[in-house]
Amino acid sequence: MHTKREKQAGRLRILSRVYMILVLVFLYAPVVIMIRFSFNNSRANVSWAGFTTKYYQELFSDGSLWQIFFITVFIAAVVTLLGVIIGTLGAVGMRKAKFPGKSLIVNSIYFPIVIPEIVLAVALLLMFNFSGTSLGVPTIIIGNTTLVLPYVYITVKARLVGMDPSIEEASMDLGANRIYTFLHVTCPQIVPGILSGAFMSFSLVLDELIITSFLADAETVTLPMKVYSMIKKGISPEINALTTIIFAVCFAALLIYLILDAIRNRKTKPAAV
Repeated sequence: MHTKREKQAGRLRILSRVYMILVLVFLYAPVVIMIRFSFNNSRANVSWAGFTTKYYQELFSDGSLWQIFFITVFIAAVVTLLGVIIGTLGAVGMRKAKFPGKSLIVNSIYFPIVIPEIVLAVALLLMFNFSGTSLGVPTIIIGNTTLVLPYVYITVKARLVGMDPSIEEASMDLGANRIYTFLHVTCPQIVPGILSGAFMSFSLVLDELIITSFLADAETVTLPMKVYSMIKKGISPEINALTTIIFAVCFAALLIYLILDAIRNRKTKPAAV
């Protein structure tokens, strides 16, 4: 006979599952609709008019759209690389550094997360205009690097907190210099944090609109800017096809990462005696 506590636990389990299902539906329903309409035989994303793959064929023959896409990916890749290098070195360097004003510098790193993006975009635009710097891809890269730096710093810092400092000290005691210790001891320990920051940075820059719009010149157009300009006329099904491909590639990359991580954990897991 079930006790009152067991009945309450059963109801809580049911409610938690329903809640989780609702959250998943809320998150992924727009993605499913987007994928569905990428195969819709109609340029208006209003009603279903039949299955077709012609918009994927038009997508692969649209050179201008692919040029915009590759520019966007190039900016995201460069920003991710700069953000990972600067953020990782900053997190490692700030961990044991002691100097006046350290707390002020550390706390100021979080400003791009706290303040609205529109404020950061206006501030960067004023800075570039005041310094006489021409707007374009370089200014977009600088602005987006400023945006993603805190995310890399936070993820790497969190990984460093759980790292045993005696490992680095042992490496130094055995005669290794700081560079060798960083590359062969510290980096392997914080790789998950670096990868998390890199993935987060790449995804943020790939769909960044506000800062990119403020810092771009008339000739530079990224994918978010292109999609935003289509809102009044209606989103082209080619965009649905392109975003579906991007989603599929990201999902496949995440799946591969999870499989490799599971294999690595299985190899490092001690065998039962």
